[in-house]
Amino acid sequence: MSASPQPEPAILRARAYARTHHLPSPSLLIDLPTVAANYRALSTAFPGAGILYAVKANAAPEVISTLFDLGSGFDVASIGEVERCLSRGVPGRFLSYSNPVKKAADIAAAYRLGVRTFAFDNPRDLAHIARWAPRSNVFCRIAVEPPDAVMPFGGKFGCDPDAAAQLLADAAANGLRPLGLTWHVGSQQCNPDAWDVGIAAAAKIALQLEPAGVKLPMINLGGGLPISYSPSPAFGNRPLLEVFGEAVNSSVNRHFGSRNRPRLLLEPGRAMVGAAGIIRSEVVTVREGRAADHRRWVFLDVGRYNGLVETEREAIAYRLRTPGVTGPTAPVVLAGPTSDGDDVIYQRVQYELPLALAPGDVVEILDAGAYTSSYSCAAVNGLPALPTFCVEER
Repeated sequence: MSASPQPEPAILRARAYARTHHLPSPSLLIDLPTVAANYRALSTAFPGAGILYAVKANAAPEVISTLFDLGSGFDVASIGEVERCLSRGVPGRFLSYSNPVKKAADIAAAYRLGVRTFAFDNPRDLAHIARWAPRSNVFCRIAVEPPDAVMPFGGKFGCDPDAAAQLLADAAANGLRPLGLTWHVGSQQCNPDAWDVGIAAAAKIALQLEPAGVKLPMINLGGGLPISYSPSPAFGNRPLLEVFGEAVNSSVNRHFGSRNRPRLLLEPGRAMVGAAGIIRSEVVTVREGRAADHRRWVFLDVGRYNGLVETEREAIAYRLRTPGVTGPTAPVVLAGPTSDGDDVIYQRVQYELPLALAPGDVVEILDAGAYTSSYSCAAVNGLPALPTFCVEER
């Protein structure tokens, strides 16, 4: 990959912001107009669906406020995220505590703060919700096996689908309100049909519950919707989200029919904020290659531990820009600033950067709004966590 010279509107706004503000390096800039545009695109691609922004993707207060003003709800995974949303004026009823792993004390605290929707995947968590969050809405998280995602979730969450009907019946018997099923197809899921296996399971479970009089009015599709980190002909010229929305709609019609069609919920994170983020980093130094590999090593002040955790296994290949540095390019290895030998960003994925690139030059890392600052470690080699600045329409 090489650095493309064509700036996009969000890049131009970020550069204008950087010119008028004294920013530390590295910094993450979130373009709020892009966040708003992504919310509208999701609403169009999934008409009638409820949107719960996954706060874990990027918890910047301005992002939460922007989305709440547009009508979004929020998927929260901890009391800290609950409190972050409440601090921006979001009532607890707009929050869904979707993390199946939570302490009883956290359930009780969330309930006191107004949260009335929870997810669970086992009888113990269900019992805790019934005790500490009485009469709440609940989703049962099931484990499904969708096609491989770029960032798969593995087997950490979800019950066997065959156990879900009994768990939801138990929820109703304990005074809770079963809303439906939820699952996750893995992050950056690039197969539009990946949700079909969960939708099919949800339809089967809903049918099993009918004799008991338990109705499931919703299904929560979770997250996983992808963004385009690099140009791809896979979907032609059609909007990416439109392709996924049509696939999901077709699957729901096929498995549920029109009579018992549930309302859909989404928990987008990457699809909401990924393309809105730009990391402005600085070249620390450049080292010439060795005999076995002639590529230059370019060391940035951001790496796997202070913002680029998703470059582990080189899973996410971000686009790069080098504003103000042009001319001939050559292959490079990209690495982070720490003394850890694993802090290598890209060695297998091929990148080219200008030969003139030197210490102090800026490298922009695009589409970096999700799972960067929120997954950034503090204190590795004494480095601070990646700071976030939000850019509004000029």
